[in-house]
Amino acid sequence: MGGPDGSERPVKKHDFVQWRHGAMAGLLIAAFALAGCDKPASQAAAPPPAPVTVAQPVKRTVTDWDEYTGRFEAVEEVQVRPRVGGFVNSVEFQDGAIVRQGDLLYVIDPRPFEAVATQAEGQLSDARARVELAKRELDRGLSLVQTSAVSEQVVDQRRQALQAAHAAEKQAEGALKAAKLNIEFTHVTAPLTGRVSRHLVSPGNLVQGSDSGTSTLLTSIVTLDPIYIYFDMDEATFIKYSKLWFEGRRPSSRDTANPVQVTLAGETKPSREGAVNFLDNRLDVSTGTLRSRAVVKNTDLSILPGQFGRVRLIGSAPYEALLIPDAAIATDQSRKIVFVVKPDDTVEARPVVLGPLDDGLRVIREGLKAEDRVIVNGIQRARVGAKVAPQTAQAPAGGKS
Repeated sequence: MGGPDGSERPVKKHDFVQWRHGAMAGLLIAAFALAGCDKPASQAAAPPPAPVTVAQPVKRTVTDWDEYTGRFEAVEEVQVRPRVGGFVNSVEFQDGAIVRQGDLLYVIDPRPFEAVATQAEGQLSDARARVELAKRELDRGLSLVQTSAVSEQVVDQRRQALQAAHAAEKQAEGALKAAKLNIEFTHVTAPLTGRVSRHLVSPGNLVQGSDSGTSTLLTSIVTLDPIYIYFDMDEATFIKYSKLWFEGRRPSSRDTANPVQVTLAGETKPSREGAVNFLDNRLDVSTGTLRSRAVVKNTDLSILPGQFGRVRLIGSAPYEALLIPDAAIATDQSRKIVFVVKPDDTVEARPVVLGPLDDGLRVIREGLKAEDRVIVNGIQRARVGAKVAPQTAQAPAGGKS
């Protein structure tokens, strides 16, 4: 180290010790200073309350709807069969097309029946000629009996012959009419308007015809508009409806066309409307259900018999209810809960009893009050007992107010 005059002087042992102590003291002071700075920094890093969106339940008058699985069936269906037999000459329709009542479907070879009709015409002409002859003979007999040229017995015989000739004429007329009907039946026409199936018999094939149900099946036709949907109602629901009817709170579907809404496969909400028009007269003992039916309009012919659909049937009288979005409902084991923000902005889990969906919102039967602030967005950030930063939704919770 240098002296006061700038010259070098020897370093003493106690000078080094003092310097070392001073350096250590400085390090300790710096360490304490840094430790003191850490405490405010950690306080500033504490997370703020989680932002959530809240809304009050929507209050409105609703009606419960019960849902069933149904299957569509045609209002009318007919199996087309020939009434006369013979060889098929032609098929006059396109498979799967819409046909109108009276449209030509099949032509069966009419020539054998035309021959029978010609023969019947000849027999009818012969019968009419016999009637004319019997009339003349009776007229002559009536003239001669006055002069006693013939006996009364002869007149009676001629009168009987005329009656027999008239009977033969009637028979011949009936045979001709039947022959003409058979010719008409060789042209198989559509008995109703609807969609036809494929042709089951091709030209050149022989078909059997009769009126006893043993004739050959040619094709089938189903009507499409309107269309039926059948569904089965369980016994408990039937008893509930009966109780509501006795209390005057819901009309019976037996005497009132209660409305239904139908959701087709692949749809998320009802797209068709209809009305109940049939309830069976007994419950099925094997399933404990009551067969029910509704009629639905199908003007675009897009629904086919055999399709499935979800049927919603009015199930209660109108009542006041609180509704919230379905997304605001969480599951806690077997319970359904919603998160409610209390006046001090802390979160509370509230058990609720759910009702049906109504116009996109879930009916809450128990557990909520109209003034509650329900978390409808950000429930994944909510913690029971923790504070949140609630923001009121700009629009109602959903649906109509």
